[in-house]
Amino acid sequence: MIVDLRSDTVTRPTAGMREAMATAEVGDDVYGEDPTVNALEAEIAALFGHEAALFAPSGSMANQIALQLVVPPANELLCDADAHVVTYEIGAAAAYGGISSRTWPAVGADLDPDVVAAMIRPDGYFAVPTRAIAVEQTHNRGGGGVIPLDTLRQLRRVADDARLALHCDGARIWHAHVADGVPLAEYGALFDTLSVCLSKGLGAPVGSLVVGSAEKIERARWIRKRMGGGMRQAGILAAAGRYALAHHIDRLAEDHAKAARLAEAIAPFGVLASPVRTNVVPLDLTKAPLDAHALAAAARAEGVLVSVLGPRTARLVTHMDVDDAGIDRAVTTLTGILRA
Repeated sequence: MIVDLRSDTVTRPTAGMREAMATAEVGDDVYGEDPTVNALEAEIAALFGHEAALFAPSGSMANQIALQLVVPPANELLCDADAHVVTYEIGAAAAYGGISSRTWPAVGADLDPDVVAAMIRPDGYFAVPTRAIAVEQTHNRGGGGVIPLDTLRQLRRVADDARLALHCDGARIWHAHVADGVPLAEYGALFDTLSVCLSKGLGAPVGSLVVGSAEKIERARWIRKRMGGGMRQAGILAAAGRYALAHHIDRLAEDHAKAARLAEAIAPFGVLASPVRTNVVPLDLTKAPLDAHALAAAARAEGVLVSVLGPRTARLVTHMDVDDAGIDRAVTTLTGILRA
């Protein structure tokens, strides 16, 4: 048995999800004629209290479409130094959108709106003007941390005062919703655009959505096509997303509990990087006798897969394909390695 804790993207469709995919009603989505895609987009827009949404093949594409909606070429995006949009999207903001980005120091979910406000550059003599701020909820490299609702409200005021757009990379916003009980529509009301992912945590095989106003989403369709993201009978994929929304959000609490079990077992070894709030367990091996690659290799030899984020940084992510027995095995394996 392999216990794969590298990411919550490694899940496989459940039997019910496969049935939904097999029986999905489909059409040509580029023509706007796929009824299942249309239903998914309408459902997601309603969940977040926005007018419209657009189905995209990946979270990176959804983020980059959203950024192009709110930041014109040669203008500036502010985000944190560990944000997915500038860390794991291969420079797409600059390559596709001509967007200049500037970052505040990586602090995960513990961002300070006053620090962000002090970084804003207005229009001026040869200065690159700031047009938008992006945050990540939950924060991947921030150990799955949840940005508090009050912090987001303060950041919304900062954006409004400076007439900036506010974007949310909400790949795991479902986890924040379950962890803190904040309604999705309350999150949605704070942002001009959001990207939300169906394949992280919710178990769908592929797909993310851009959420925003009807005007923005109409533009987003053109940007998606330009980036090669136009899909045809995509209802087969959208059906998996609709099934995930109906069946897999509430169960995220189980993944959070499993992550807490892992964290409790590993904490005595002094490698837990931060308190665990959701389904991500971050490991800081700076003071450990082995580095991240050595830990991952030793764990793999015992059938437990761990994600390496840096020389001394590793990550465990719980998800629906790892049951309690898998967590028990991971605890035994990892504590054995760290104890050696």
